[in-house]
Amino acid sequence: MTKTQTLTRTAMGAVIIALCAWISIPAAVPFTLQTFGIFLVLAVLGARQGSAAVIVYILLGLVGLPVFAGFSGGPGALLGPTGGYIVGFALIGPVCLLADRLPLPELARCLAGNLAGLAVCYSFGTFWFLRVSAMNGSAYSLPAVLGMCVIPFILPDCIKLALALTVGRRLARALRPVGTTC
Repeated sequence: MTKTQTLTRTAMGAVIIALCAWISIPAAVPFTLQTFGIFLVLAVLGARQGSAAVIVYILLGLVGLPVFAGFSGGPGALLGPTGGYIVGFALIGPVCLLADRLPLPELARCLAGNLAGLAVCYSFGTFWFLRVSAMNGSAYSLPAVLGMCVIPFILPDCIKLALALTVGRRLARALRPVGTTC
C-alpha cells in the first residue's frame, strides 16, 4: 500500500468517526455512534492504522473542528469532565495490538482486544471525570460516575462492537488490494 493510500485511509477513518459522533441522543454523557465508528475503523484498517485514525480524529477536535458529539470541538471539549472518554478512545487500538499476541482465533482476539480497550477507555474516562469534576468543585462518588457515565453505555457499546466487527470484517475483505491474501 502506498503512503498516499495509507494517509487517505487514515483520514477517511477519522471522518467516519466524526460522522458517527454527530449521530447522538443527548444525555449527561451523550449516547452516540462514536464508539461504533472507532470499532469499525479498527476492524477495517487494523489496530495500527485505526489507532492513527482515532488520534487524527482527536487532534481535529482539539484544534477546534466540530467533530465531537453535539458538533463540539476545541480544547474545552477535551479538558471538560467527559473529555477523558474521548482521550480514552486513543487507548483502544493499542490494547487491540496487545491482544493480537493472544493464542486465539482472529475474531476472538479482535473481540477481546476491543472489549479490553473499551474497559481501559471507561477507566481512563471515569478517572478523568472524577478529577476534573473535583477541580471544578463538584464532588461525585465513584459509584455515581459509574452509574452516570459507564453502566448505561456497556450494553449499547457491546452491541455497537458486535455490529462494527461484523460490518468491518466484510469491508476489510472488500477493500483488500487485489492479489493480497491478508
